[in-house]
Amino acid sequence: METKQTKTPSDIKSLIGQIETQCDLYLVKKAPFAIPENIKEMIVKYGPYLSLILIVMSLPVILATLGVSSLLMPLSVIGGAGFNFMSTLSGIFLLVTIILQIVALPGLFKRAASSWRLMFYSTLINAIYSLFSFNLGGLIIGTLLSLYVLFQIKSYYR
Repeated sequence: METKQTKTPSDIKSLIGQIETQCDLYLVKKAPFAIPENIKEMIVKYGPYLSLILIVMSLPVILATLGVSSLLMPLSVIGGAGFNFMSTLSGIFLLVTIILQIVALPGLFKRAASSWRLMFYSTLINAIYSLFSFNLGGLIIGTLLSLYVLFQIKSYYR
């Protein structure tokens, strides 16, 4: 008899907790160098403003991606559904990432740990998208750099 295994929310929380623990170990405690305190303070102070600017700049890209996907959907029968699927997937991942960042923004100004966690989730979702789209440079360099900065400034969020 075969048993069907599904991921429960506690399994996912446990997995994310393990990822967070490993990131804290390798990106903070065993990191070859730490970001200087004054730079960390600048990142924490001005980072939310940079996030706000990037969110505003990415909204037209999201709308264009979703618009092109819906425009090309009828033509995907002729040319193949691969492009349309990846375009739609890209729009969905980008939309989820932006929504998480928008929700986190007020708390980032207040230095709330819950907002730091939302940015962490946003980075993980971006990593999953890079994996699905075979963007290995974005997966390795982008995710590692984002996680490094996030974990270096984690102590500033309570």
